[in-house]
Amino acid sequence: MATARAILTRVVNSLITLVVALLFISAIFAVFKVTELEGRLAEELPLMLQQLEQQYRHNPELFEEKAKQLEQDLREKYGLTGSYWENVVNWTVRLLISNLTFNFGTTQYSYIGGTNDVGEILIIALKNTAILFVTATIITSIIGIILGLQMARRPGSPLDRGISILGMISWSLPTWWVAIIMLLVFSFYLGIFPTQMKDVYSELARLPGGLEYYILSIPIWLRYMALPVITLVLVSFGGWAYIVRNIVLGVLQEDFVMAARARGLPERRVIYGHVLRTSSPPIVTYIALSLVGAFGGAIITEAVFGWPGMGLVYWVAIQNQDATVLVASTWVLTVAFILTILILDFIYALLDPRVRVG
Repeated sequence: MATARAILTRVVNSLITLVVALLFISAIFAVFKVTELEGRLAEELPLMLQQLEQQYRHNPELFEEKAKQLEQDLREKYGLTGSYWENVVNWTVRLLISNLTFNFGTTQYSYIGGTNDVGEILIIALKNTAILFVTATIITSIIGIILGLQMARRPGSPLDRGISILGMISWSLPTWWVAIIMLLVFSFYLGIFPTQMKDVYSELARLPGGLEYYILSIPIWLRYMALPVITLVLVSFGGWAYIVRNIVLGVLQEDFVMAARARGLPERRVIYGHVLRTSSPPIVTYIALSLVGAFGGAIITEAVFGWPGMGLVYWVAIQNQDATVLVASTWVLTVAFILTILILDFIYALLDPRVRVG
């Protein structure tokens, strides 16, 4: 009963957080949307009034009547029928309802996938971002955990010092700058990898259908993914290893590790059966937050590589001042983040008995 109550409490808290976050996001973008529409109205109305004045220049009274009707029609067209703050409230409610029902509507701009449906655009972008960044995060995590364990077992060794220095250097380098260098060297000078990764869809479109499509598409995806994945792993694995090293090094000083070694347990069992499991909650947290962060993509990194993911969609939406796509993208990432935090609570209970007892 207590366990069910705790689970229900966490779920309700997450839902409340989600709704509050969505309300805040919707209000911000509603202000942006209303301001944008007011500006568009201010540009369009004088031009149409000028045309109307030419048409009714011999009948001023009729012109005044038509001008008022024209302004009213334009305001209804843009949804600006009230005062500024009334319009903001109306757009906030509209965005809130549309996002709660996952009905994001359409956009007038072209992004990826040859569709104007915002939901379909985000699905394609999320898939592409997951393919790239989740792959890079998993590879980075595996390398970081292996190196971090070895560094913690031999603190002060050449491996420990070398990876620590490499981690600090690589962690301080901007990913977009490394991406540009990698593109210059391996794409423009050596010609090993493509220069723009969004061209992957052009090659995939030329493939035959059926089972042969899936077989032939694998090497194409790998060729286009290789340079971005290598870049992301290169700038991240050293820092990852350093973080794991510090976490594991702290656990190695605990009394239960000394007791396990005193009982004569093999070192491998001590490290992987006791130390790594005790260190797993913060490591799992870092992996989970990295993965959910990956679904947001890296705006500048994806823009540099031309990777058709969430980051590139966000970047193009900012340039287009497309509030519909911006609020939908932010909402999807907010849902993913809060769900990840909720799932982490349950993973903690499995990994750490102290959390389960609490």
